[in-house]
Amino acid sequence: MTRRSPASGDVQAILFDSGGVLMRPIGGRWNPRADFEETVLAHDPSITNDRFAAAIAAGDRFFAGLSSTPDYDDYHRVVLRNLGMDATSQLLSDLRREVPVDRVLELYPDVRKTLEELSQRQVRMAVVSDAWPDLPGLHAALGIHHYFEVYAVSAELGCNKPDPRMYHHASTALGLTPTQCLFIDDDPDLVQAAIDLGYAGRAIRRDSSPLPDVPPVPSIASLTELLQLF
Repeated sequence: MTRRSPASGDVQAILFDSGGVLMRPIGGRWNPRADFEETVLAHDPSITNDRFAAAIAAGDRFFAGLSSTPDYDDYHRVVLRNLGMDATSQLLSDLRREVPVDRVLELYPDVRKTLEELSQRQVRMAVVSDAWPDLPGLHAALGIHHYFEVYAVSAELGCNKPDPRMYHHASTALGLTPTQCLFIDDDPDLVQAAIDLGYAGRAIRRDSSPLPDVPPVPSIASLTELLQLF
């Protein structure tokens, strides 16, 4: 099938954020993992829901104060310290043990079909995500890793979006200029940052809520809308 570029320019590739764009956590919470409470309670059954909530909030604040995604164990140490628990090697190991991906993550319904169709149209694809290094493995378990030529992952690059290095790592690895790439994210501020760097951009808003930005960031309600651009 002949590939055609969006009318906005000679776009040859799409750079996708992962969480909130391609996949979502079962239960609605990204961090800590969905089985965190179960694992901790196996070590200390006395932990209450209120204590879990306060410790997880402390973990969120820890994330907010960083410029890059931390090591798994460092994050877990913060949360465990706020639970009043010792971060023993056994407990840390239990918290990062492998579990079936479909216990904690799922693809959005529009993802697989859209990626397959884009691939058939010879649209190149990459991932630009604030995530831990195991993201490619998670995508492989969900059956979508093979669609992406490049991964720009914050924990490996030592920076988070909107640091230009995140976007540029992907486009440079593809051998393309920013103007030849379209960036997709569920955070409109990160899309605007990409646009300011010369990339095309779309914010995905599956709930159809209006974007608060003035002027508004270009948006889509489903990944299937990308098929209209190629």
